[in-house]
Amino acid sequence: MTNKVVIITGASSGIGKALAEKYASEGWNLVLGARRIERLKELENQLKNVEVLPVKTDVTKEEDCKFLIESAIRKFGRIDVLINNAGISMRASIEDVEVEVLRKLMDVNYWGTVYCTKFALPHLLQNKGSLVGVISVGGYIGLPGRTGYSASKFAVRGFLDTIRIEYLKSGLHVLVAAPGFTASEIRLTALTSDGSQQGETPRNENKMMSADKCARIIFRAVKHRRRKIIITFWDGKVVVLIAKLWAWIIDQLIYSVFSKEPDSPLK
Repeated sequence: MTNKVVIITGASSGIGKALAEKYASEGWNLVLGARRIERLKELENQLKNVEVLPVKTDVTKEEDCKFLIESAIRKFGRIDVLINNAGISMRASIEDVEVEVLRKLMDVNYWGTVYCTKFALPHLLQNKGSLVGVISVGGYIGLPGRTGYSASKFAVRGFLDTIRIEYLKSGLHVLVAAPGFTASEIRLTALTSDGSQQGETPRNENKMMSADKCARIIFRAVKHRRRKIIITFWDGKVVVLIAKLWAWIIDQLIYSVFSKEPDSPLK
């Protein structure tokens, strides 16, 4: 895999940053996209023995996504893997949340994936590369208080599953990766009912899977060209399996868990 090129969105923190570090350790050249360019440049300075191209990218803007892909081609002349990782969450009841917050979730999580995929696809097809979407267990089951988040992740899963079928005979690899609770900044930056960031996590981050471990699992799944992975066990594989068999049990369980969070939006 040496000298191949991976593009990672949302690379300034969390799973995206961990993925950048993992791919760099394996000798890949990197194109990193995020709004916080200063963080990307700090990461560039930390990564050794590979070429890194940081690109300031707001994935809600079609032109930014196009520029990200074009920058990768100008710099390296190829794209082997695109990892659509950029995402935000929310925490508010559907009754209280402003519609603009729901729109923002879809703009970042879904449309950001659509834009980057659309522009990268010809280059991925040329190299029989990998198209990856980092979703969530919330893309398989509804998470109360996070309607916009779950809806956007369901949408990404449907989008990528359809692309996989469209290009079944082309050699394109499509992976949908669904972590459960993973320690990252996503809960700190989650939007409240009025669109402000909640600034703190309602959950114990120490008990969650680390972003580094999550990145290693995704890296292996790309390497082995897996179709889908649900990464965590109890809050991932087990929950999704039970939801397929006994959906009403998972409804009750998820409600119970989320209603016990500090300042839960559930009433």
